[in-house]
Amino acid sequence: MRTAILNLSLLVGITVVVLGSATGTRAAEPDWKRVEQALGKAGQLQAGDVFRVGMPRTDLSVTVKGVAVKAGFALGSYAAFKQVGEQTMVMGDLVLLDQEVPAVMSGLFAGGLEVTAVHNHLNEMSPHVMYMHYEGHGDAVQLAKALRQALSASATPLGDPATPPASAAPAMDTKQIEQALARTGRDMGSGLFQAIVPRAEAITEKGVPLLSAMGVATVLNFQALSDGRAAITGDFVLIDKEVNPVARTLRQHGIEVTAVHNHGLSDVPRLFYMHFWSVDTPVRLAQGLRAALDKTNSQR
Repeated sequence: MRTAILNLSLLVGITVVVLGSATGTRAAEPDWKRVEQALGKAGQLQAGDVFRVGMPRTDLSVTVKGVAVKAGFALGSYAAFKQVGEQTMVMGDLVLLDQEVPAVMSGLFAGGLEVTAVHNHLNEMSPHVMYMHYEGHGDAVQLAKALRQALSASATPLGDPATPPASAAPAMDTKQIEQALARTGRDMGSGLFQAIVPRAEAITEKGVPLLSAMGVATVLNFQALSDGRAAITGDFVLIDKEVNPVARTLRQHGIEVTAVHNHGLSDVPRLFYMHFWSVDTPVRLAQGLRAALDKTNSQR
């Protein structure tokens, strides 16, 4: 009798588990306000329920080949949080001075985060900066605390951003850029324009979808210059067979390829990120980028 009762209890327990799974009950979304408080920086909920926090290096004055680049153009650290089952996943990119790299990396490891890449994005930068890509899984608030602790080894500004002094930015015809790219973008203010172009196929990591807002998309940034020209930078997200066709096309249009590397470790399909730089009229730059986009499996 005792054995029968025990078996019945096990069956009931199994039934409850199965029924619970069948209902598709999903873990509650993290309290993003608490994440903001833990990290010390406000964020925004974006497409696909990705909570993204931008941490631009507004404290740095960086030039590339003598061009003063704005933080929103080429110095944008970020953290992208996404609920995955019972845990939260965070991934992103940190802009760091050379001397900040070792301590920030140690801080990430101490907080249970992983480093997935460390490299340059551009050449002839002064002061020289590096870009550290990272990933973590766990409680969203604890991940934010760990990230903030790691960043304390750098001068990355957190808290409320200071109000920049009012200044007139050079004009740039963004409609002409969009027409040449055959894609829409967004005017970011201060003479900056950005177009984000997702891949057409699904990208996953260990079965988890990697979304555009998590940094898995081609990013094309324009910064207006005072002489009517513009600077461009950003990165193409490519599969292996696209790397050389895109590089050749960029070079044919006078655009420099400044880096080719990974950002993640377990993405499927395997992705490569190609960074670029050029200065020319906005339309000619957009035409070159469009020709390169046509070599990729990107969304229209």
